[in-house]
Amino acid sequence: MNRDTPTPAFGAPLPAPGLDFNASAPPLVLDFNASAPPLVLDFDASVLRIGPDEQRIALGAWRERIGFGCSRRDSARLEAFLDRVMPEAHGPVFLGSGDFHHVSLALLRRLIRAHAPVPASLDLVILDNHPDNMLYPFGVHCGSWAGRAAALEAVRHVHVAGITSPDIGLLHAWENDCRPFLRKKLTWWSVGRHAPFPAWIAGKEHARCFRSADALLAAFLPRLRDMESVYLSVDKDVLHPDAAYTGWDQGLFRPEHVEAVAACCAGRLVGVDICGDYARRSYRSIGKRLLCRLDGLEDAPPADELDVRERGRDINVKILEALR
Repeated sequence: MNRDTPTPAFGAPLPAPGLDFNASAPPLVLDFNASAPPLVLDFDASVLRIGPDEQRIALGAWRERIGFGCSRRDSARLEAFLDRVMPEAHGPVFLGSGDFHHVSLALLRRLIRAHAPVPASLDLVILDNHPDNMLYPFGVHCGSWAGRAAALEAVRHVHVAGITSPDIGLLHAWENDCRPFLRKKLTWWSVGRHAPFPAWIAGKEHARCFRSADALLAAFLPRLRDMESVYLSVDKDVLHPDAAYTGWDQGLFRPEHVEAVAACCAGRLVGVDICGDYARRSYRSIGKRLLCRLDGLEDAPPADELDVRERGRDINVKILEALR
């Protein structure tokens, strides 16, 4: 299904605040069907056609405003817009490049709000090469949204698995939001990269470091099996560059690691989103271009761009198969 709905005007009313619930509430129960047609929120044309049953909403008009980072006001406007245009029934949601990973926060808030006023809670599992817990005072950033998700009362705990980024190292401690660790609602699962400051704040169990991706999965999957309701968010930058090219610095997971996590969640999923497809960056905003440079992101496309995008589609299909 293709939709090309116009972007709301800047003066459009903001949505009502999302409703949060107490984290001690029972697990959220949702008739989420991972086999339902996947939904592509098409901000940047990076997600190649997944299959004949896919649903797709054209959101190119939002790309400049939302990509990489956006104000809270624009995030709220997007959330209200998605309330109007997203179908009631859909499977996993594809967001495009990792520049749009913070849209996961809007999807999570929509899910929680859809079950008001019934108390509920869930665990948020994020597969990502980065902590996505950085401080960003200007609004919501693709590298800050996990910390904001942890602040939602309905979110019982946030697990970010697959991190190899230096963003969790001691030199970058000042860039991270310490509040989720103070509340003991965030755990980092990293490969070959120690994160000392979360251990100081919340205890060693909140900063788990492993020698390999295999060792990480061996410890993480039993923990995952104990979770009753799971929202899964996958950024393919968690994958080794040999498996996928995302335009970001990447981790050490192989596709089979992502597939193992997806399969382990079967029957307990309340929502899924996937990002990390490759797209060229073309922001007009000087501020966004500067932030991209500070993050070391390259503007030059890979020489084999078509092959890169097709390999990204193949991984998307494999993840869908594992979820089903």
